[in-house]
Amino acid sequence: MDPVSQRILEYLTEVEAAAEEVLTTKQQIVDLDTKRNRNREALNALKHEMSDSEKVMVCFGNMFIKLPKLKTSEMIQKDQEQLDKEINDLRKVLKAKVNHLNEIQGKPELRGYNLSPLSSDELKAISSLFKT
Repeated sequence: MDPVSQRILEYLTEVEAAAEEVLTTKQQIVDLDTKRNRNREALNALKHEMSDSEKVMVCFGNMFIKLPKLKTSEMIQKDQEQLDKEINDLRKVLKAKVNHLNEIQGKPELRGYNLSPLSSDELKAISSLFKT
């Protein structure tokens, strides 16, 4: 194989690998978001179904366990917080992977893609500036 063909093949392989990483990360985010939505539905059902003293059936893998409602809600809430953290981390990684893919392809970096929301302290500071 001549050197030009070899470089083209290496380039296409690198682009394909980078694109596959982007797609894999996006799918992970979708899967975690689906799980987060199921947890949200479970929390909502727990809130509207029974009194606080009752026990509820919870599925762990392939078995059901009866647990107090309050303990179950706490477990689901902790899982929600962990899922939120993982999703946010994956979104940050996804931005870097998309930028890397664009760099490989010779495309310009996406404008406004690295924006992040203001923190609550920053919002309070801006609000206080506009109130005066």
